[in-house]
Amino acid sequence: MNDPLQTLQQALQEATLTGMPFGKYGPQNYPPHGVPLSDLPFEYLQWFQQRGFPSGRLGELLELVLRIKRDGAEEVFSALRGGQQPHNLRQPRRRKWEFQ
Repeated sequence: MNDPLQTLQQALQEATLTGMPFGKYGPQNYPPHGVPLSDLPFEYLQWFQQRGFPSGRLGELLELVLRIKRDGAEEVFSALRGGQQPHNLRQPRRRKWEFQ
């Protein structure tokens, strides 16, 4: 019989280690493996919820990450990252302007 807590822990670890295999946050834009599922923006995950998650394990993991982020429990991923910061997906802000 599977322990639900152990199953959840394995799924969380898998979501932290698995990179997004396609799309805006896939390996084409974030080589070599894409952005880890746990670091995907909440809005991107909501888009998948509205359009339908991919089938299979990837869809299950994306839905799990969405629920965790929606509930404000993102800190569970911090321990699994081993102290590393999540991917910074935002463009750097422009700090200097020149007016003519």
